[in-house]
Amino acid sequence: MKKTLSILTLWVILLSACGRKAQSVPSESTPIRQEADIYPDYKDVVIPPNIAPLNFMLCDSLAQDMVVLFKGAGGELVVGGKNDLKTDIDTTAWRSLLRENKAQSIRVTIFARHDDKWVSYPPYTLHVAQEDIDPYLSYRLIEPGYELYRQLGLYQRNLTNFDQQPIYENNRSYDEEHNHCVNCHNYQNYSTKNMLFHVRAQHGGTIIVNNGKARKVQIKGDSILSAGVYPSWHPTQNLVAFSTNITGQTFHMKSREKIEVLDERSDLLLYDVEKDHVRLVLNDKKELETFPAWSPDGKYLYYCVAKEPAPEETVPDSLLGMKMMRHYDSIFYDIRRLPFDAAKRSFGPSEPVVDCANRHRSASFPRVSPDGRYLLWAEADYGQFHIWHHTADLFVKNLETDSIYALEEANSPDVDSYHTWSSNGRWIVFSSRRMDGNYTRPFIAYFDRQGRAHKAFCLPQRDPEHNILLLKSYNVPELTKDAVRTTPAALKKVIYE
Repeated sequence: MKKTLSILTLWVILLSACGRKAQSVPSESTPIRQEADIYPDYKDVVIPPNIAPLNFMLCDSLAQDMVVLFKGAGGELVVGGKNDLKTDIDTTAWRSLLRENKAQSIRVTIFARHDDKWVSYPPYTLHVAQEDIDPYLSYRLIEPGYELYRQLGLYQRNLTNFDQQPIYENNRSYDEEHNHCVNCHNYQNYSTKNMLFHVRAQHGGTIIVNNGKARKVQIKGDSILSAGVYPSWHPTQNLVAFSTNITGQTFHMKSREKIEVLDERSDLLLYDVEKDHVRLVLNDKKELETFPAWSPDGKYLYYCVAKEPAPEETVPDSLLGMKMMRHYDSIFYDIRRLPFDAAKRSFGPSEPVVDCANRHRSASFPRVSPDGRYLLWAEADYGQFHIWHHTADLFVKNLETDSIYALEEANSPDVDSYHTWSSNGRWIVFSSRRMDGNYTRPFIAYFDRQGRAHKAFCLPQRDPEHNILLLKSYNVPELTKDAVRTTPAALKKVIYE
């Protein structure tokens, strides 16, 4: 028995020796001026005190070993690199480091061994914020296909560590009978107690989870264009605002953009969850209303609206899609809002909020901060499906001063689109294609009390190379304060039955 234990102990030691090298700061090193090239870029960012370890890889072809020193006024942490020059930071030690340096800065110094000499790169800083981020982020993972969907699902990530759990997955391979798409997950007031998502194609419908009980409903009617599409759950009432859209897509032949997704028609709906009743809110045939979003107090319903392009050009309904495609770059969405009386469940007259059309710009996905002070949206040169528009950036309007400005510190030269606020209003999570121009990944940015965004950083992974190897896009990042309570098996049963 003792011999077996000794062999096992030796095996563990050998594995540890092969997996990791230096575990202490070199006694001697030569400072160099060249900044360290790390992936992902976590230099000089503001981070939540409850975020998972920011593992990264050092991109240095001359380096054979690496040591990283995280040092703050409240404590420090030394991390040894691995053979592939990646960090694998212990979650418990990292959590302690952030807790000890909360609302302070951590100085990060990277040491690399070049043959028999150690060099040190110029240090950078991690600023640890006072405010936490909501611990759960849900999203859809989907391959960049356009006609068929398979091997996709809704997932929830624990942001304090690296645990990812499926909310619901469809079939693993294409099967006409069982193939279906899932999308547009939405929660009431940052809680998973009440939530929903859509199922398209086979077994289609909207899955409503109300007080933990799931059911499938069909949100449609004689006067409704299609089923409910983009949702927004009222913060306190069992009401959901939906858009209803007739959507088409076309492909670019000579453009930097790949695809254009646009609506032929779109209206707004209000769905009563308890009564399973839906009614029209707006359905002007000369306007395209979409992307409803409640204010945090539930007193306003924000939405995007565009005028029909080329109104002088009359075509039959059967050719309306062709007309929209011909004028795709002349469709500009403004942001408006409807006052809402919760007691009467009635809406007042529409009010303008952000005028984009007169600037030949177009808005999508309005979201109001939890304190009601700021309106956040994605803005691009035209259209509304900004996840495919390279000109898409995040913009904010201070609703108290009416000032409008781009979040320059968080934006990038590539696509920055779908976004969500944290429940305390200090963090924004959004989709960006800045890493390679092809795949959307979640980025996190601090939003300070002066209304300024800070440099955004990519969702941390245990293996920093994960975002290179995973050939899927993250869609619709949504923050919640708690984990989804309904199991994938329970949801599948509701969907199939």
